[in-house]
Amino acid sequence: MFKNAIVLTGGIATGKSTVANLFMLHGFLTIDADKIAHKLLDLHSDQIALLFGDEYVEDGKVKRKKLGALIFNNKVEKLKLEQFIHPLIKEEIQKEAALFEEKNKPYLIDIPLFFENGNYDIKRSVVVYTPKELQVQRLQKRDSCDEVTALSRINNQMDIEKKKTLGTFVIDNSSNLKHLTSEVERVKDAILKI
Repeated sequence: MFKNAIVLTGGIATGKSTVANLFMLHGFLTIDADKIAHKLLDLHSDQIALLFGDEYVEDGKVKRKKLGALIFNNKVEKLKLEQFIHPLIKEEIQKEAALFEEKNKPYLIDIPLFFENGNYDIKRSVVVYTPKELQVQRLQKRDSCDEVTALSRINNQMDIEKKKTLGTFVIDNSSNLKHLTSEVERVKDAILKI
């Protein structure tokens, strides 16, 4: 199914979106699991209201920040959401991947929790790496949150140092955009040699 697929993953605020955009500039097709999740949440907003309550939905759209706050601090609620949404996301990813497979060239699937959930039988992965201290700073800046909140969200995922050891390729995003661009070039060339 995923013969030409390469997972793009990393931690929260490591720069996966920027890396995905840089790969797209090189002509790589990309499937974004988060975008699919957002679309599916709104499509199934009535089900979300049933599972979590009407206060998590407004005008047919899921209040993602509010739902996020609930599930980040509650393992039971998080599991409830994952059991509902993950099979739907996987089905959508498989549909898109089937079209990309016809082109018979490498493409990316951006799956933030690839290693945590183990839902996909994909052999190769690119981990976007940023040291944890920098991850905390970037998340605080991006989401205008304090250090405690940032750390709690980061600690909800597998440690970035462990992810780094699991990836087929690692892109270092601990410097500036120029450095990141050359890292993407390096990994793109390695992918195309396979």
